[in-house]
Amino acid sequence: MFKQFTQMAGVLGKLPQMKEEFAKFQAKAPTMIADGEAGGGMVRVSVNGTFQMTQCDISDEAYRLQDREALAAMVMSATNQALLRVRAMLAEEAQRVANELGLPPGLGLPGLG
Repeated sequence: MFKQFTQMAGVLGKLPQMKEEFAKFQAKAPTMIADGEAGGGMVRVSVNGTFQMTQCDISDEAYRLQDREALAAMVMSATNQALLRVRAMLAEEAQRVANELGLPPGLGLPGLG
């Protein structure tokens, strides 16, 4: 129990540095881009670290299919793939920052660790 108090005191002492690093992390997130694709590359989607779709490319081949449901499924699939990738990138970055701050395991950046 004493060890937990010692860890908490250490974390509290790092609050100003944690606040600064979190602000940097938040500023970096929109620049982190992950891609997803579906239909053998017929649909490509890019998503940033704030979970906004930044690009959606649909090939001429996908248009020629004239299958609205298939196209919607490819867009969803590519988007979900990109979202998974960007979440992994964010988690990796959050872990890197937490490690640099010397935070105890399981104590990462809010909402990301």
